[in-house]
Amino acid sequence: MGNYHLRVYTRCIVADMTVPLALLGLLEREPSHGYDLKRDYDTIFGRGRPLPFGQVYSTLGRLARDGKVTGQSEPGDGPDRKRYAITPLGRQEVATWLAEPVAAEPYLQTVLFTKVVLALMLGRDAAGYLDAQRATHMRRMRELAEIKRGGPLTDALLADHAMFHLEADLRWIDVTQARLGALAEVVRAS
Repeated sequence: MGNYHLRVYTRCIVADMTVPLALLGLLEREPSHGYDLKRDYDTIFGRGRPLPFGQVYSTLGRLARDGKVTGQSEPGDGPDRKRYAITPLGRQEVATWLAEPVAAEPYLQTVLFTKVVLALMLGRDAAGYLDAQRATHMRRMRELAEIKRGGPLTDALLADHAMFHLEADLRWIDVTQARLGALAEVVRAS
């Protein structure tokens, strides 16, 4: 799978996960150095889109400022390193976040919809756009099926999540294609 597809796959799957909460969760598991947190984040959540070191340390700085982590300096061969640990306030934030369901997004305004309506407004080939989008989705579904066959369980579950969203998009594309004439009339009348 190409690097571009990995980035798109990751962006779609973990878009709602916040880095600070993920780092807090990793720290609840065990105190860690920033380097170890980055490695664990990249391994578990990164999926081809590694977290920049600067983001790790700036996030840890904000979490420390807000009383959610503490950093204990440890002498070593090089510059002093800090081992970060979660505080009770940080534990409470992770517990609250994990207990809250993710909001069910209505997706009433999507890029797919916008492109179809604009194509109709501008007299362009909306059906051709829908066909091209269907082909792109189908190609992505084949890539995800390959991930499921050859990857670990975590990758398979993430691929399932992405595939279910693509299946919903494909159903929408089919329904929209069937109603394209009626939609064209509505768009032209407005």
